[in-house]
Amino acid sequence: MNIGIYIYDNAEVLDFSGPFEVFSTANRLADVDKAFNVFLVAEKAGAVSARGGFSVNPHYGFNSHPPIDVLIVVGGVHTDELKKPNVINWVFEVSQSATMVASVCTGAFILAQAGLLSHLTVTTHWEDIEDLRASFADITVIENQRWVDEGKFITSGGISAGIDMSLHLVSKLVSLDLAVKTARQMEFDWRQNT
Repeated sequence: MNIGIYIYDNAEVLDFSGPFEVFSTANRLADVDKAFNVFLVAEKAGAVSARGGFSVNPHYGFNSHPPIDVLIVVGGVHTDELKKPNVINWVFEVSQSATMVASVCTGAFILAQAGLLSHLTVTTHWEDIEDLRASFADITVIENQRWVDEGKFITSGGISAGIDMSLHLVSKLVSLDLAVKTARQMEFDWRQNT
């Protein structure tokens, strides 16, 4: 299963490295040879400068990645991404064939801008709740939730909540047992929604 994580300049580091770690750790613990093929995608090939000047090389650009089964769009300083038709169109197009589409933190703004969250209940970083509500009146934004699962579309709160959500994705895609083992291997106190 191909897990594509979309990154961009000023993306929050843990927003993409946390989910990447979850899926790569789950691979090591899975009963099958390789449950997930997890990779980073950017608009173009070449280094991306994430928050704090963290330089990262995506595996693929928009024109070179394999088919994506699960798309994860991360947060950070996302405002420039909302103004890029190429990015918004790519997110929309990939979502049409993906089994699941998820966001971490303010990545929800990018999904909303692509028209993917209309009439759904979502969440984002606590600091951006009101801005998301004001910017997209056709979605219901809730607080105090690590993630919100609306079937195909799953959104999470900020930064570390993306790890919780990714463990939830592992439980949906493979099994709860694998998700629990992955959290334990990572020495992560998985905060499951109740």
